[in-house]
Amino acid sequence: MDALLAALADPARWRLVGLLAERPRSVGVLAQLSDARQPQTTKHLQTLERAGVVTSRRTGQRRVYALRPAPLRDLAAALGRLADSVDQADGPYVTYDRYGLSVAMERLAAQEPGWADGRSFSFHRSLTGNPALVWRHLTEAALLAHWWTPEDLRVGALVFEARPGGRIVQEYRDREDTDDSGPVVGHAEGVVVDVRPGEHLAYRLSPLLPDGSLAFTAHVAMGLRPTGTGTGTDLDVHWRVTDSAVDSPDFVAGIEIGFGQSLDKLAATLAAEAHTSGITDLTDTTASRSAT
Repeated sequence: MDALLAALADPARWRLVGLLAERPRSVGVLAQLSDARQPQTTKHLQTLERAGVVTSRRTGQRRVYALRPAPLRDLAAALGRLADSVDQADGPYVTYDRYGLSVAMERLAAQEPGWADGRSFSFHRSLTGNPALVWRHLTEAALLAHWWTPEDLRVGALVFEARPGGRIVQEYRDREDTDDSGPVVGHAEGVVVDVRPGEHLAYRLSPLLPDGSLAFTAHVAMGLRPTGTGTGTDLDVHWRVTDSAVDSPDFVAGIEIGFGQSLDKLAATLAAEAHTSGITDLTDTTASRSAT
């Protein structure tokens, strides 16, 4: 496929492919129709033949070239699969386009400091696991690191001191920057305001602009309550924005999408943990019965 793409990338060779799609033709005729010299045309045709997209046959004093359709169909199928991946419903490009529209709107609104102050966002998730378990995932840095970023990012460094006045420091990187060789994508700092284990958590968190100043301050309040069955937790989160800087629209545009994705990761993490725990319990029970 690489050789085919390299061969077709040249405009002169692409022109020859178009001419051969009409009918097999000799080198001389192809040179005339493409307004090129015959030695140059021969070299281009040899490149196409090595790539497998044309074949040739000597007929008397002429060498006639013909197009092989199979490689072109394979390329078309590969390109179609790429396009289908982009077009898939609820795929990453849907989020990319949605965020782009949000950024454009917020940039129009960001005319002076405080432009987004008072903006609020609410989130709700019904989570697997009781409030005590969910609380651990909300407050223990090692567990927070598994979910506290949007899908395309990962936590690079994290401090979360779950006590009133405790520090919060969050650094995040590109998810695929596995060796930390790329730049830090974002940095946020804040303070824990209220802690009621298993019930309520409140904190302030401010993402920083490239110059180190605040983009805005998020006032985040989380409420936990057991579900009716007692085996799950209803989590309600409320965000309120203050101190919004003129240069913060890209950050504000990502709140709803980004934190929503983070909560989805939290839900998936808890569900996977419950599933693993269930399998372990079943295995232990089976082994215990076998032993007796």
